[in-house]
Amino acid sequence: MSRRKQAKKRVILPDPMYNSLLVNLVTNRILKDGKKTLAQRIVYDSLDKIAELTDESSIEIFSKAIANITPTVEVKAKRVGGSTYQVPRDVTDDRGTTLAVRWLVTSARARPGREFSSKLANEIIDASKKTGNAIRKREEIQKMAEANQAFSRFRV
Repeated sequence: MSRRKQAKKRVILPDPMYNSLLVNLVTNRILKDGKKTLAQRIVYDSLDKIAELTDESSIEIFSKAIANITPTVEVKAKRVGGSTYQVPRDVTDDRGTTLAVRWLVTSARARPGREFSSKLANEIIDASKKTGNAIRKREEIQKMAEANQAFSRFRV
């Protein structure tokens, strides 16, 4: 355990267009070299494409996708007596949404194609249908936690 002070939780403001914290989290995760307006344009374009492709509210599909990706358990390495165990532990709400946003953006970047906004839109649609690489990542983490359930006595 660190002996330093605990870092203060920063207040994240909602985005100006949809007034949603999740949209702002994704925008901040996409952000490169401080170009926030470009990141916002990419996210808004992808949300517009979702609305065109599905004929539903893009924010509802987006929040459903994030809820589907959010993990409930994760594994954390714990060193006990010279060997390292993967100890399963529950995920807090903030950490779960952070992991979900991170997995969504990285799996969208890994998709084939040219335009990032369409790759992000397709990944969000797939995640809302419980398919796609981000969902696969969550299931992989959950399986790893299940397999290492015996080490839960070493809980951190």
